[in-house]
Amino acid sequence: MADTYKLDAQARTVVGKKVGQLRTQGLVPATIYGAKFKPVSVQIPYRPLEVALLHAGGTHIINLNIDGKGQNVIAREVQRNVLRGTIMHVDFLAVDATTRITADIAVHLVGESPAVETRIGELAQQTTTLSIEALPADLIDAVEVDISGLKEVGDSIHLRDLTIDPKITVLADPDELIVRINPMRDVNAPTEDELEAAEAAPSEPEVISKGKAEEEEEE
Repeated sequence: MADTYKLDAQARTVVGKKVGQLRTQGLVPATIYGAKFKPVSVQIPYRPLEVALLHAGGTHIINLNIDGKGQNVIAREVQRNVLRGTIMHVDFLAVDATTRITADIAVHLVGESPAVETRIGELAQQTTTLSIEALPADLIDAVEVDISGLKEVGDSIHLRDLTIDPKITVLADPDELIVRINPMRDVNAPTEDELEAAEAAPSEPEVISKGKAEEEEEE
């Protein structure tokens, strides 16, 4: 079961451009919405919100205590200041125990690949996140992929090879490639961009100079 975090909030009446006043007071404007939930504007103290988001991410339930009334939510979008990275606004999705929701989770590689350790190949991770659907209590942060069985060039792991709780639906093709062992690259070999540039270069300018030399010899 996913952890639940608690956070105090207050109903917000300040909207529009005036929300800047809240930020100067150490408060962050936020909105709670949901398919069965009328949107509610709230304000939350900055530091507790920052800590809660750090631990809860977008997959753990946060129980918002809004002026004494509890509401379970999940952080859906966090807007930050481009330069300072400070939290400017948060959109929360209201959830209930019986409604399945979607979330993006990370794909974490664990273990060591013998092919990489012996330098006969290099690891190429093709998928870093997966979209899942589950009840709020069944959400997970990430799925772990054990790469210790990747021993030869060409060995690979696809989504169908993973063991995932049947309560969770992965919204992707079972044949989706997660990770593969590719041959070691020759550092002196031209890259694909270099090859494309060479193909796009003017064709054989030397031929023109040769033709001109032959004409001059005939004269």
